[in-house]
Amino acid sequence: MPTNTPRYRWVIVAISALMLAIAMGQLVNGLSAFVLPLEAEFGWTRAEIALINTIGLIGLGLGGILMGRVADRIGARSVVICGSVVTGAAVLAASQATALWQLYVLFFVAGAFGGGALFAPLLALVGGWFNSGAGLAIGIVAAGQAAGQGGLPLLSTLLIEAIGWRGAFATLGILSLAILVPLALLVRQPPTVLASGTRATDGARTLTAVSSVFVMGAAVLMCCSLMSVPLMHLVPFAQGCGIPATEASGILVVMMLAAIAGRIAFGQIADWIGAIPAYLTASAWQTALVFLFTRLHSLDQLMAFAPIYGFGYAGVMTGVLVTIGRVTPVAARATCTGFIMAFGWAGHGLGGAVGGYLYDMTATYDLTFAVAALTGVVNLAIIGALGLYLSQRRSHIRCVDLVSVQN
Repeated sequence: MPTNTPRYRWVIVAISALMLAIAMGQLVNGLSAFVLPLEAEFGWTRAEIALINTIGLIGLGLGGILMGRVADRIGARSVVICGSVVTGAAVLAASQATALWQLYVLFFVAGAFGGGALFAPLLALVGGWFNSGAGLAIGIVAAGQAAGQGGLPLLSTLLIEAIGWRGAFATLGILSLAILVPLALLVRQPPTVLASGTRATDGARTLTAVSSVFVMGAAVLMCCSLMSVPLMHLVPFAQGCGIPATEASGILVVMMLAAIAGRIAFGQIADWIGAIPAYLTASAWQTALVFLFTRLHSLDQLMAFAPIYGFGYAGVMTGVLVTIGRVTPVAARATCTGFIMAFGWAGHGLGGAVGGYLYDMTATYDLTFAVAALTGVVNLAIIGALGLYLSQRRSHIRCVDLVSVQN
C-alpha cells in the first residue's frame, strides 16, 4: 500500500497495536509472572520486586515526556526505532541480572528509552492520521496493548516453567528485537493535509495545553493507581488462594481478552457520546467492581468475574487517550501525551508498589484493593468536574454565537 495515501493509516493502526502489545505487555505488568520465581530464588520481598516494575514505569513516564517532544520535532519513525532496540536489549540483559539494583536499572532504561519512545509517539501518530473516527482507531491500538498485557504474562509463565526466569527474559528480549525493529521501519508520518487538518471536537479544546496536562494528569494518576492493582497483584492473589501459576495467569488472560473488546467498544462509544462521558462510564465501572476480587477465592469464580471487570476497566485507557486527543494542540500532541501519561505510568507504579507494601504489612490483599477503589473515586470526581466545566463552557460559547447572529 502506498505510504502517502489515507488508506495507509490502517497500516499505522495495525503496527502501533502490535508494537504496544509487545512492549507494554512486558513493561506495564509483565513482571507479575516473575514475582514468585524471584522471591523464591533471591528471598526478596514482594514490595522490593514490585518496585522493579515501579521504577520501570517511572522511566516510562519520564521517557515519554522526552521522547514525545523529540517525536514532535523530528518525526516518530526514528524515535520508534530507538525504542524498539532499547526495549528488546534491556529485557535480554535482564536475563543476566544477579542483583536487585541491576533489574532496577535495566527496567528504568527499558521504560525511559524503550516504552517511552513507543507509547506517546505512536498514539500521537495514530491521531495525526485520522481527522475523524479517532476514537475507534485509538481503541484498536489500545486493544492491542490490552492483548499484550494479557498474553505476555501467560507467555512468561509458560517460559518460566519450561526454561526458568532467566531463559524467559532472554527469549522475550530476542523476540522483541526480531518483531519490533522490522515493524518500526514501516512507521510513516501522516500526509500534510491530514496532519494539519482540523478535527471536530466536543468542546474540550477550550482548555489550554498546560491546564489539560495538569487536570488530566491528576485524574490519570488516580485511575492508573487503581488499574495497576489487579494487573500487578491479581496473579499472586490467585496463587495465594491455592490456584496454580498457569491457571492464575489464565485469569489475567481472560480479563485482558475481554479488555480487547472493551477498548474497541469504548473507542466507538467515545465517537458516539464524546470522550469524557465514555471515560466517566469506564472509570465508574472499574471503581465499583475492583474490590470484589477479594471476595472471590476459587478459579471458577475469578474466571467468571475477570471478563466482567475487564470489559469496563479497558475503556478507561481508551477514554484517557481519546480525551487527550480532544484537549491538546496537534502540533504538541506527542509532548502533551507524554506529560499526561507520565502521571499515568507514575500511577501504575505507585499502585503496584503500595499494593505490595500493604500486602507485606497485612498478609492479605483486602486493604490493597480497598485503597485502589478509593483512588477510583477521586478520579471520578476530577473527570466529572472537568466534564461539567466543559459543558458549561460550550453553553456559554453557543450563547455568545447566538447573540452575535441576532445582532
